[in-house]
Amino acid sequence: MIDLAKMDQWSLGKCFDHSVLPKQTTEADIRAGCREAVKYNCAAFYSASPYWTPVVLEELAGSDVLAGTGIAFPFGVAPSAIKAAETEFAVKAGCRTIDTVLNLGALKDRRYDLVKQELTEFKAAAGPALTKVILDTCFLADDDIKAACELIAEVGCDYAKTATGQFEGPSMDQFLVMKRTLVGTPVKLKVAGVKFPRPQNAYAFLLAGADLIGTRAAIEIINALDSMREIGLVPAREG
Repeated sequence: MIDLAKMDQWSLGKCFDHSVLPKQTTEADIRAGCREAVKYNCAAFYSASPYWTPVVLEELAGSDVLAGTGIAFPFGVAPSAIKAAETEFAVKAGCRTIDTVLNLGALKDRRYDLVKQELTEFKAAAGPALTKVILDTCFLADDDIKAACELIAEVGCDYAKTATGQFEGPSMDQFLVMKRTLVGTPVKLKVAGVKFPRPQNAYAFLLAGADLIGTRAAIEIINALDSMREIGLVPAREG
């Protein structure tokens, strides 16, 4: 559980995966985003495709910010073999943290055998890289969310993630379904798709038990720490 009372802006950076994901992304956008991630001590920097990984690695060199990317982003409808191949490509390119978009059609059809196969192949293809599985909870009933989290835990992926951030983000109630389902497992929780106003909502998810926030607004949210303390949403700093 993250203790915000013990954090300043620098340490808080490790609670965020920074990203640049718009379809019109240019190399200049990627480089600028990487520099922000390093400056603010983020956990990782994500591009929407491993196409950008060489540029990301160049910009992150000498830092401990991880290079990350999305797989089958943002719809998740590629066959599992294609997702696994894309994952292997990303890892070979140098990515150390990988977010895959779950096949929501198979999940909602209750083809749990196919979902488990997809997750197993993803985990194997990722090798030493961190594995994060995106649900896009806005399209799911609570029973679907629970089933997906149970499969993520069974396969042994590292994180369950709320959303791609390209559609409607998660509600707090949906996040809590994920949290309750994963209690007692080693699976961590990543929140993306934080709704406006982003700083207030991001801190609410951290206080509720999120381990990571994935967002294009990481810098805005980190910079809001003092104002969130001023209004009492975040506890005063200890020590």
